[in-house]
Formats: sequence, structure tokens, C-alpha cells
Amino acid sequence: MNNDAIYITGHQHPDTDSIASAIAYAFFKKARGIKAIPCRLGPVNNETAYLLKRFGFEEPYLLKDARKTLSEITMDSPEYITKETTVLETIRKMHELDRNSFAVLDDDMKLAGYVSKSDLANIGLSDTAAEIELLRQTPVEDMAKSIDGIVLYTDDQTHINGKVSIIALNSSKTEHYDVHNRIVICGHDPEAFEDLIRKGAGMLIIVWPKEIPQSVIDTAKEYHCPVIVSGHGTMNTSRYLFLSPPVHLIMTKKPIVFRNTEYAEDARLKMMKSRFRSYPVLDDENHLIGYVSRYHILNHKPRKLILVDHNEFSQSVRHVESGQILEVIDHHRISDFATTQPVSFRSEIIGSSATIIATMFRENQILLTKEMAGLLLGAILSDTLVFQSPTTTQKDRECANILAALADLDIDTFANEMFAASASGENQTIREMIVQDIKFYEIEDTRCMISQVIISLTDLIKSRESEIMTEMNKLVKSKDLDLLVVAFTSVLEDGSVFYAAGEKAPMCLESFYGNTEEHTLVKGVFSRKKQILPKITEILQGN
Repeated sequence: MNNDAIYITGHQHPDTDSIASAIAYAFFKKARGIKAIPCRLGPVNNETAYLLKRFGFEEPYLLKDARKTLSEITMDSPEYITKETTVLETIRKMHELDRNSFAVLDDDMKLAGYVSKSDLANIGLSDTAAEIELLRQTPVEDMAKSIDGIVLYTDDQTHINGKVSIIALNSSKTEHYDVHNRIVICGHDPEAFEDLIRKGAGMLIIVWPKEIPQSVIDTAKEYHCPVIVSGHGTMNTSRYLFLSPPVHLIMTKKPIVFRNTEYAEDARLKMMKSRFRSYPVLDDENHLIGYVSRYHILNHKPRKLILVDHNEFSQSVRHVESGQILEVIDHHRISDFATTQPVSFRSEIIGSSATIIATMFRENQILLTKEMAGLLLGAILSDTLVFQSPTTTQKDRECANILAALADLDIDTFANEMFAASASGENQTIREMIVQDIKFYEIEDTRCMISQVIISLTDLIKSRESEIMTEMNKLVKSKDLDLLVVAFTSVLEDGSVFYAAGEKAPMCLESFYGNTEEHTLVKGVFSRKKQILPKITEILQGN
């Protein structure tokens, strides 16, 4: 996703108003040159899916958390080395790219290990035995490459113990040197070359030779002694020789790594427990995608958010407080809302957030497409229950008429088609129906959730009452609720049927039914915001 974009999201368990408002307001922002991404916080319901398909819109991006994952923040590029890269090549690459470490990848381009400057420094700081062991395991070709040498002869039966001798030739020649199985560095002296090989040298490195007689090569073959002509003087030959081991001999084989799907805040807490400067970041297949450090974590910008059709953090994206909220466009009550920075807050006493957003298009003289007008009209009709909800205002009706004209739709015909499509959801499981449009509230220390399910006829749920109560009791237990209320609302029958579960269920049902039979149609009750929630709040507050 785009790191600079603004994420526009409705509430959890999104309804049509929430989805349509996010899509339309993202279009509004784009029309003003602002990068915006419409989001959803859960699956779309049948009604919304119908409208999106009818008007040609894709489902918005599923936003799971307001925090940014590592893949969404700036990281260092995924430069790497292989297991066969020499220490010298690694040092040079570190200087060239100004890096302190590299991931080591295998032949399948997956993480095999990690090498840092500390690992390289340990070569020079460790005891002699460790350096000898590294050279003992270093291939002849790597030694030659590190000293810019030319291999005159190599052998499959090498006998190198990793020790290094630098021969300073004098009148006594090689008499006082123990070179058995050692890497021997010496200047030009063909007679000494053969003598050293016969004495058991494991490898002969010649510095500044004038010519190498064939007899030297023949002797080397006889005694299985590789011969290399160095491209440097004696000092640099010995210096670079100790930097010739491949990095797989010194790398950390199980380094601390992060996944690109981990949240930056979680990565920061893990970093606090270690002292490394940089950490590899891998995808699900262990492929390297970059490096993250404390610098990146501390300097990343929080996700920019615009909330539509809600303002309560309990109904918003997870960890919404970690994001930077820029705006709120809503028509619900204002509750538990606080930010560290000023925000643009537009809240109207109106039937639908889509009405507010459609009005903003007209206020700013931004043209609505025919398809967008149809989608916003569907949202208004859905949220106002075709103007039957008591939350409906004259502004909703006027806005709907304008949108219907732009979309070339007849409101009554379109509404019937839309609600017929949503009614097909009655073949869902009861749990699926309940959680599609459910909201959480905390009222007087009571943990409460209210679900509203739009159905065509209430008789359709009468035969499923046992299933309804079973699923409601399961939700009460899994969500640790004191009260769960489900309203099955029928536009055609002009009312809702109520079910309740949890410790506070009896008093809640009594408030809706009084002395009448429970689970019967309560006429004229449509609005969760203006009728159902206030009544439940009044009961829980003891009024």
C-alpha cells in the first residue's frame, strides 16, 4: 500500500453507508489531488455486495490494524551477499554501500545467515587458532581471488593446515623454516620454491616472480602443493590472505529477523531486547525484502486516517489510537473520542453519512459520476430504511432525489430491488446474520453489543428462534458481554423483532415488550441510533 496515502474507513462490521461513504470520500479526496484509499474493517454484507457489483465498484481494501507493518515503512534496500562471498569482498561491499551488515542468502535466495562488522572484526581480534582454522577451510580459489593472484597449479589433494609462514630468504635459504602443510609466502627464488615444496609446504604463494620454471610446477604436482602468483607485495598479500575465508564460516546462522507483516511497534519492542543495529526483514517464503533499524522505527510516520460513519474508537479499526486521525465525518453520537492533534470533525443530525458526503461534492463543485451517485443513493436508502427511520431528515430526502436524478433511477423501484437482494441473506447462518452489522457499546459499566439484521418478513426467523438464542449465548460468552441485543428489522412490516441474551437481557426485553408477548413485532422501531440504543441506555442507567 502507499505510505503517503490517507486511509478512509468506516466502522467494524460495515454496513452499506459505511462502505459507500469510504469509497465516495476517497474519490472526493483524489479529485482534489490527495492520495486516498477506501477501506473496510470486515466483510461486506449482501446488500452492499449487490450495490458494489451493480455500480461497478470493487470491495475496499481490508484494513486490519491502524499500526503500520514493516512492509509499509521505509527500510534499507535488500542488498545481500552469498555464502561463498569472501570476507574481503564483504568489507569492500560494506564500504561501497555504507552498510554495517548483510544478510547471507543461499542458492534459493533464502536467508542462510547474517554477517555484521562485528563478525568481521572478530577475525582480527580473535586468537591465532581461530584464524588458522578459518584459512584451513578456505578454498584455494578464494585465497587467490583475495590476493588478486593467478593460480599456476591447484590440486584436489591439498594438505593445508591454515598456518602461514612468510619466508625471508638469506644465505641459509629455507634451512631454518618449518613449512610442513603451511601456506608459504616468499619472494622470487626458483631454487627455494622447489625446496619449500619438497619440505611439505601446503601452498606456495610467490610475490613478484620474474618467471616460474616448469620444474617448480612439476614438483608441485608431485607433492600436491598449489602454486599462486600474488598480485600484491608481501605485506598486502599476507593481509588480504587472512580476509579470504568465505562468510559462511563466520556468519551468524540463526540471526534475529522480522517478517514484513509484523507491526513496527512490535518490532521496536523486540529490538529493545538486543543490541544489533540492523535486522533482516523477510516475506512469508523467507525471501529478503529489506533491513529495518531503530532509526526506521523511530522515524516512521503513523498511518493517516479519516473516519466516516463512526467516531467511537471501540467501533473503529484496531489500535486506532496509534494512527493519525485527520478527519471525522459522522451522524452518530460523539463518544470516547480524543486526539493529540486538532482534527476536522463534521457531524450532522442526519439519517446517513452518505448524505453528508454527497453534500460535500456539491459544496466543492466536484462532479459525481452516475455510478457513484447510485452507490450513495443506495447507502441513504439503506441507512434511513427508505425514509422510514426516525433519523431521516428532509436533507436526506432532498439529497436522495438529486442522486436518483444523477443515477437515472426511480427511488421506489431501486429500493425494492436493493432490499430484495439483501433479503437473500436469510439463507445465511444465524451467526453470520448477527455479526454482519453489530456494534459494541459500554454503558454504565455494561458491556453491550447491538446487532441489526434487515429481513423481508419477520415470520422467516420465527422457526429459527432456538438457533438464534444458541448463537447469541455463544457470542455473550466469547465476547464477555453483559448484554447482547439483536433487532430483526422488516421495512415491509414497519417494525422490528427483538431478542436479547446475557445477564441484563430480562430488563432489556421488558423495556421493549412490557406486558406483551416477547419476540413479536414492535411497530415503528427502525433506528438503532435513535430508538434502540437510547432505550437500552435509559434502562441500563436505571431511569
